[in-house]
Amino acid sequence: MLKVILAQESIKHGEFAKRINISPGTLSAIVNDKQLPSFNVAYAICEELGMPINEIWIKKEPTQSG
Repeated sequence: MLKVILAQESIKHGEFAKRINISPGTLSAIVNDKQLPSFNVAYAICEELGMPINEIWIKKEPTQSG
């Protein structure tokens, strides 16, 4: 969802990464669901976008085997 939000707001990834004090590579990994953000980074993203966490990320329930 973060990817969609940044696109809708026409926010450049490199610029956004600087504003929340992380590397562009880290932001790219978060945006592309390759990495989950730390609490501090998630908080910074929410603050910068002015959005609650549940509008940016949706909790995925663990799958049960058996």
